[in-house]
Amino acid sequence: MTRHLTSDQILEVCYKTGVKVVTVFAFAIENFNRPQREVEGLMLLAKTKLSQLMQHGEVLDRYGARIKICGKRELIPKDVLEYVDRAVESTSKNTGAVLNICFPYGSREEMTHAVRTTVQDYLTAPPPKNSTFSQTRISQSIKSKKLARPDTLPSIDETPSRVEQSGHDGDGADDSVSSTASTLHLPDTPSRPSSSHTTRYPDPESITPETLTDHMYTSGDPPLDMFVRTSGVERLSDFMLWQCHQDTQLFFLKCMWPDFDLWHFLPVLIEWQWRQKQKERDENPRRGIKQR
Repeated sequence: MTRHLTSDQILEVCYKTGVKVVTVFAFAIENFNRPQREVEGLMLLAKTKLSQLMQHGEVLDRYGARIKICGKRELIPKDVLEYVDRAVESTSKNTGAVLNICFPYGSREEMTHAVRTTVQDYLTAPPPKNSTFSQTRISQSIKSKKLARPDTLPSIDETPSRVEQSGHDGDGADDSVSSTASTLHLPDTPSRPSSSHTTRYPDPESITPETLTDHMYTSGDPPLDMFVRTSGVERLSDFMLWQCHQDTQLFFLKCMWPDFDLWHFLPVLIEWQWRQKQKERDENPRRGIKQR
């Protein structure tokens, strides 16, 4: 956890320039391995910063941003979890933007969580179709006495009928047509479900990278465009390893996170914009050529 969870100025610039999702690495799972007093101090700081977000969340309210906690909830102490839930609830109705707070978080743990929940989904049989001849419907009909209970065999009624031609008398050969109509009465008993019915589970071959993406903590967020790492260390440090892809721009700054302010962030935005334009020119080299 850092001295400032995130700067209101930085959030303001992000949301104002069209950035819809801001993600902050607040606390790593490995930080629980620090000395107990240090961990307790960081948890106390977490409560303070979450309380400030609830009391002075003008930027979040102005841009309709909601808070989302990404991480293992079961590792958060109960007293801190109360602040977490209140912060999330206070912005739950906002739909304009997102502030992801990774706490406590580890990217490898996130990917493990995504694989685990995907496996659980694929081991769960899909619900049976609610058809007319489903076992559930038959049972419900029997219980509600909607099904007939025949005690005798189906009956056959024979009804003789005679069609006489008009204008003829009955002398001589009989010109009428005689027929017998037979009606078979069957009880309203539904067909039995096929004994060959087997439970069908989702095909593992249908699992794609998008499947795992949908099970990440950041599910529903757009692709990661910009990754900013402070402290001068040029590594990802188990942060958003899955979300980083070939189009993610990485920025490693020498300043420490508590000192990271608007004047450090604006050059990053300008650099990102320039890289995007350069990428477009490389992909479309003739786009800027004027045809005569």
